[in-house]
Amino acid sequence: MEQKLLLSQLATDTLKGLSSNPKYLLSKYFYDDEGSRIFQEIMNMPEYYLTDCEHEIFSSLKEEITQAICPENKLFNLVELGSGDGLKTKILLKHLVEEGINFQYTPVDISAKANLELVESLKTELPALQVEAKTGDYFQKLKNLNGHASIQKIIFFLGSNIGNFSHDETTEFLSQLSAYSNSGDKVLIGLDLKKSPAIIMDAYNDPHGHTRRFNLNHLVRLNRELDADFDIKKFEQQTTYNPQTGEVKSFLISNADQTVQIGTLEKTFRFTKWEAIFMERSRKYDFQTIEKLALNHGFKVVQNFTDQRNYFVDSLWEKE
Repeated sequence: MEQKLLLSQLATDTLKGLSSNPKYLLSKYFYDDEGSRIFQEIMNMPEYYLTDCEHEIFSSLKEEITQAICPENKLFNLVELGSGDGLKTKILLKHLVEEGINFQYTPVDISAKANLELVESLKTELPALQVEAKTGDYFQKLKNLNGHASIQKIIFFLGSNIGNFSHDETTEFLSQLSAYSNSGDKVLIGLDLKKSPAIIMDAYNDPHGHTRRFNLNHLVRLNRELDADFDIKKFEQQTTYNPQTGEVKSFLISNADQTVQIGTLEKTFRFTKWEAIFMERSRKYDFQTIEKLALNHGFKVVQNFTDQRNYFVDSLWEKE
């Protein structure tokens, strides 16, 4: 039942996106099993600084982060949205367990495979840790999570995932986060900071071709799950960066006049030569914007944790 619902939503979103002008596809569908595997390759690239920066923050500042999120060692629920393989979070989880901190861990991810692997690895690495994983879109799971007012919530949203949202999606997400949070609850959000455009472009338009394969895999998924007939050789990947808005944008561009049939939708879509499909954005921030985002949604910035190069920040907010 759940799989049929997921495919129905994929079909609905694909129909809406490819019927729009300009065309777009939703980035949340990048992460099937193959997409998740390719993204792991992207994160392992030397040019993709984001993972290393956040890993450095958690490794070098774990004591400071622990003190900031739970100064009195009262029971809390650590909810991680988009937990993935939990690589960075495990650094802090291990430290919290070793320090005897009283908490439970709730990872939320859209990938059932990622959740299963994370739970199994934690059983081996941290057997004393209480873990209750939830699989699904965290916009929906956030509404369904049981938020007891008596238990403080510490919500992690790492990896600069918030940078993938549009302005409206950011507002919606932070509004939901604020509504779900009680006074004194805290949120740790990973945000990529503005920096040299050359550094950013190397990370998002990599010479290894991983980013290209990551984008094209979305079309492969539509071929497989929606009975489409995309010829991926007829699409090129393109990345742009606007230093004024801080937005990286990724596109797939048709290199020929062509038509694509999507069997599940019983529709044909026409692409003109050099027509673009908008695939994904990744916004970069400055500290003034981060402060404004927090205040506009009922939070205050408690502390900013940055790597040594000031490329990345994990910003700790508290609900007022």
